[in-house]
Amino acid sequence: MNEAPPRGLSAEEAARRLQADGPNELNPPQRRRWWQMLAELLREPMLLLLLAAGGIYLLLGDRGEALMLLGFVAVTVLISLSQEQRTERVLEALRDLTSPRALVRRDGETQRIAGREVVLGDLLLLADGDRVAADATLITAHDLQLDESLLSGESLPVDKRVGAEGDVARVFAGTLVTGGQALAQVTATGPRSEIGRIGKSLSDIGAPPTPLHRQTRRLVRLFSVLGLVVSAVVVTLWGLLRGDWLGGLLAGISLAMSMLPQEFLLILTVFMAMGAWRLSRQRVLARRAATIETLGSATVLCSDKTGTLTLNKMAVAELAGAAGAGLTWRDDGKVLPEALHPLLEHAILASESEASDPMERALHALGQQRLPAHRQHPAWTLVHEYALSGALPAMTHVWRGDAGQVVSIKGASEAVAGLCRLPPEGQAALAQQATAMAARGLRVLGVARAVWPADQAWPESPAGFAWEWLGLVGFADPLRPEVPAAIRECRAAGLRVLMITGDHPVTAAAIAEQAGLDGGLPALTGTEIAAMDDAALAQALRRHAVYARIRPEQKLRIVQALRAQGEVVAMTGDGVNDAPSLKAADIGVAMGGRGTDVAREAAGLVLLDDNFDAITQAVRLGRRIYDNLRKAMAFVLAVHVPIAGLSLLPLLLGWPPLLTPVHIAFLELLIDPVCSVVFEAEPEEDDVMQRPPRDPAAPLFSPGLLAWSAAQGLVLLALVAGLYALARLGLPADSARALAFVALVSGNVALILANRSASGRWFAGWLRPNALLWKVLGATALLLAAALAITPLREVFRFVLPPWPWLAAALGCGLLCGLLLELLKQAWPRRWRG
Repeated sequence: MNEAPPRGLSAEEAARRLQADGPNELNPPQRRRWWQMLAELLREPMLLLLLAAGGIYLLLGDRGEALMLLGFVAVTVLISLSQEQRTERVLEALRDLTSPRALVRRDGETQRIAGREVVLGDLLLLADGDRVAADATLITAHDLQLDESLLSGESLPVDKRVGAEGDVARVFAGTLVTGGQALAQVTATGPRSEIGRIGKSLSDIGAPPTPLHRQTRRLVRLFSVLGLVVSAVVVTLWGLLRGDWLGGLLAGISLAMSMLPQEFLLILTVFMAMGAWRLSRQRVLARRAATIETLGSATVLCSDKTGTLTLNKMAVAELAGAAGAGLTWRDDGKVLPEALHPLLEHAILASESEASDPMERALHALGQQRLPAHRQHPAWTLVHEYALSGALPAMTHVWRGDAGQVVSIKGASEAVAGLCRLPPEGQAALAQQATAMAARGLRVLGVARAVWPADQAWPESPAGFAWEWLGLVGFADPLRPEVPAAIRECRAAGLRVLMITGDHPVTAAAIAEQAGLDGGLPALTGTEIAAMDDAALAQALRRHAVYARIRPEQKLRIVQALRAQGEVVAMTGDGVNDAPSLKAADIGVAMGGRGTDVAREAAGLVLLDDNFDAITQAVRLGRRIYDNLRKAMAFVLAVHVPIAGLSLLPLLLGWPPLLTPVHIAFLELLIDPVCSVVFEAEPEEDDVMQRPPRDPAAPLFSPGLLAWSAAQGLVLLALVAGLYALARLGLPADSARALAFVALVSGNVALILANRSASGRWFAGWLRPNALLWKVLGATALLLAAALAITPLREVFRFVLPPWPWLAAALGCGLLCGLLLELLKQAWPRRWRG
């Protein structure tokens, strides 16, 4: 109700200034160049082993093998660089999403943009919980307080006022709004801001490794040490028993390459980056990799009501005058009675002039439609504000009007009524009236007014005013149509859904009933929780699904109590006071649309659409990511068993060398893209949301998974070794080697198909749609055919083309391996397979 606000920059001018000044960042992340990635790749043990083997072949005079190995090095580098750049692009897109948000006014409209897009001259709208995006000068401010400890080291909030001298009238990038609201014009961005000039850095502190990364690193170190020890033994025995030390060195390098599980860390990196990207396509932003790992373990989902379960499209549905008067207006097209004009008038006066809250926007819209001009007060000035708090869930505004000061308050009906000191019979009638409105699914607010002399100081709290009760305002916020199905899906997945809201218990119960939440017990209120000890609260949490009139600090207590019971908790929140509970939850979920920056920073997930169904889809995707990660790891472990076995058997049985570094490098070219591309793109299992959450303490590399992978690998090893031993009886050594290699590659295809699905159904993984799989397998078939058909390649691989019946037997070995693996699946417990 002040004068019209400034329009701000135009979109064209903002774009021009962004181009001229650069993004509003202190240290923009430097994108790694290809040569930096190449330098890192050349430190990889697998590439070093390939280069060492190539050098030995040159010493032996085998230039063909040396050139082939160098060619494999080049192809491996190209594949790795492609995967690295793909991951970089994904992470860059996610960085744009994770940029702190800023609320600005451009072209006369309020819009939320990435903080890095704020430019000189932008108008920033600041509210409690916002992180200031750039240095700015205040235009308007109401009870504004900032935490400037980032700059000054002073922990106490700093008061800010318009027109004051020095820094009191300015706000600075990186500081936090702890109270009040303001409109400010940007004066400096990025390195030109105060924090930039004094050399502060906003670079993210390196996040600690996640549990899966720690597990994977331990396993890689274990296999690496084991591989080096066994390889050293092989080199020594080969040299002593056969007198061929260079040949022994090649055999040792081959064995080391076959046992080195260098794919594990690559797989984990790609899966986590691509998982975050897939979540972002669901309009869910994952801010930490550990959150993706935890999603599949969630057992309890604590959801807010407004905007999450409901559409957050508020409309004023009902106005009810003072209890007993019997005057009620419903939004049915009828004229608003004049006696209810003060109720709507003061509900608007107790709202922000530039409203972002949906209820306040609904009040303004109704006021413009229904109130006469003399009750809209465009010339009045807001002179003081009492913010919403846990102690008093109501907002109070003091206005300088035509004849003194007018005070308006709106908030929880019982809190506002308590300030009005209604008689007992009035309180009873009011409670009955509010309950009846809430039972119709309306969100109910109470409204009151007061007057205050212009020459007196304001009281410390709203309780110091003499309030006059005006009545109730009821807001309708429809349930999201997809919520009932999403809650049924959560229940089928073993995920309890709790609704925690600040609304009236009857309103909460009405929405819960529409949503299909367990309604056997009434809503548990914040007052009842405050009276409970920890043991009583733990018992109540096992029975109740709906919690009403809950304060932010009680959210934290609920989270802590649930976690103490062993639950894995996902908690939604949007305000400054929600940050502790978001941080305490296993999965903090902040509202991207209406959430504050503090809530976003404390959370692991940000819902860009504030939609409950997005949480369900995130849990579904989290389970899919973990399933596919286990499949990829099981395949890698399994495929290394026959490769290592065929590298070691010639020494134990007196055979000529079977696999050389050239062969193993070829196999690595198949394994890497299959794991990091094909398994990552696998569709979800049919029962992904029909099974209970996984145990978060269960290791990824469980004894069951290791045993299952080893069993698969031993099946393939036995088949290939048996075929090779049989072929040596009637074929030259190089023909037998070619047969064994064809059988090993076709068996690897069988391992891929067997691990694509954890289902026990026959051939479940053979026909699942995955376009990437068939492209990779097609490329593998072409390479294998080239190695057999092209004479120079045959010589490098030391192959002699076997007779067609033998080749058919080698291909049939892969088919037989697939059949045996399907039989093994039927006997193997699914929990070990994943």
